[in-house]
Amino acid sequence: MKDRTYPVTDDHIHLDPANGRGLAAAKDFRNAGGSHIFLVSKPSGSFGILPRRGSDFLPVFEETLRVAGMVRELGVSVFPVLGVHPAEISRLSSVMPLPEAVSVMKGGLEEAARSVEKGDAVALKSGRPHYEVPAEIWNASNEILSFALSLAADLDCAIQLHAETGPCSDVVAMAADAGIGIDRVVKHYATPDTELMPSMIATHPGIPDMVREDRVFTMESDYMDENSRPGAVIGPKSVPRVTRKMIETAIITIDDAWKIHSHNPSRTYGVDINL
Repeated sequence: MKDRTYPVTDDHIHLDPANGRGLAAAKDFRNAGGSHIFLVSKPSGSFGILPRRGSDFLPVFEETLRVAGMVRELGVSVFPVLGVHPAEISRLSSVMPLPEAVSVMKGGLEEAARSVEKGDAVALKSGRPHYEVPAEIWNASNEILSFALSLAADLDCAIQLHAETGPCSDVVAMAADAGIGIDRVVKHYATPDTELMPSMIATHPGIPDMVREDRVFTMESDYMDENSRPGAVIGPKSVPRVTRKMIETAIITIDDAWKIHSHNPSRTYGVDINL
């Protein structure tokens, strides 16, 4: 591994020793030049859990924190992001009444919020389905999202959103109602047209234009670390490799790399990202 001259931060990555490559993927990230990750908790179904109450999400969060500790021992800085994947509502509402499913998901978010309050995690995750759902599911999902935004506002922490492709313009008003600035509402798997804080897949073709326009954004791999889907969405080496290639081809400068990988996520999440 060459000496780093700039940090490389993956704003949204999963690492799962039970179902994927785990620490081997983390080593790939590190050896490619990566330095910092925001480690995001996986859906409860990844661990065979069907939550019936908020506390049933705790094993998922505890595993995320356990893996975070293991990755830190490899020399990678880790910032855990805990929450309830919005697709949980489809699974839960198929086995219980919708109001009960909403209550379970809110309870899971409250458990995640306790971890942020204790300093074990730096941000929450929530959102709404990225696929078509009936109106009642959509409305219930927005209720959960509003609840999550309010939790983040109360904690003064950032929140990552899984949601449909596009600007999610209505979330701007939802964030205002909750009392959280949109610069702390991170649109995971973002498109350049969002007003929220965009976390861009490293290979997104819009990144060069965003750099030229001096847009604020971060980069991610959304690496799922599932043996059944190897390399999805893009691999753990992707963010450092793409960053290095953009520097080598003069798409970005070293100063741009510091902005994307240090200044922007540090400001959004209230953490220190440095070498």
